[in-house]
Amino acid sequence: MTTVRGARARARIEITAAIKAEARTQLAAEGAAKLSLRAVARELGMVSSALYRYFPSRDDLLTALIVDAYDAVGAAAERAAAEAAGERPLVRWTAACRAVRAWAVAHPHEYALIYGSPVPGYTAPQDTNAPAARVGLVLVDIAREAHRGEGVALPPLPDSLLPEAVRLTADMAPDLPPALGVALVAAWSQLFGLVSFEVFGQFHRVVEDRDAFFTTAARRLGQDVGLLPRA
Repeated sequence: MTTVRGARARARIEITAAIKAEARTQLAAEGAAKLSLRAVARELGMVSSALYRYFPSRDDLLTALIVDAYDAVGAAAERAAAEAAGERPLVRWTAACRAVRAWAVAHPHEYALIYGSPVPGYTAPQDTNAPAARVGLVLVDIAREAHRGEGVALPPLPDSLLPEAVRLTADMAPDLPPALGVALVAAWSQLFGLVSFEVFGQFHRVVEDRDAFFTTAARRLGQDVGLLPRA
């Protein structure tokens, strides 16, 4: 009986992976708004009723793809930061940012699914929140390391922004100064702005050496957060 259950579990994993792989192919060809369970089933030689046992609705399949994409880009940032362990925080920051860009450039349609236009009629459930936070948490951890170690050059914080800064930082990283929390959120949003401009073509005929441009911009974002360029 255990062997049978194991075989069934493996088969389910394989079929689930095949469904998601075909769905990604459709994302690349048609976009998320046109994703269809019936079309996925047809391409896989399955009847629709069989596919519904794996994903009861289009939204369930979209959620699985979104979680996979967030996890993939988050894992890329985490690996890059870990591989740069022992380096100074600004080096680790830049490495993590470069990993985000590399993943996005290599997976533009999956990137568009999570950072492009919202899918009409779809509302992301709570299940996507933790995966979506992974890149941000990498950046927070690097800033925390710097704050506890060599220190950070805290950016100025206008008095008018202090209440929001206190609230925001208490929710995100209560052990960090409010000025650092605000700077981190600004840098996080600017990071994905840089990546989106490249992935969605806004740099066409504007930026030629995009790798060097991005590396410099990412490093400046780290310095805006207060990460020190030298010990």
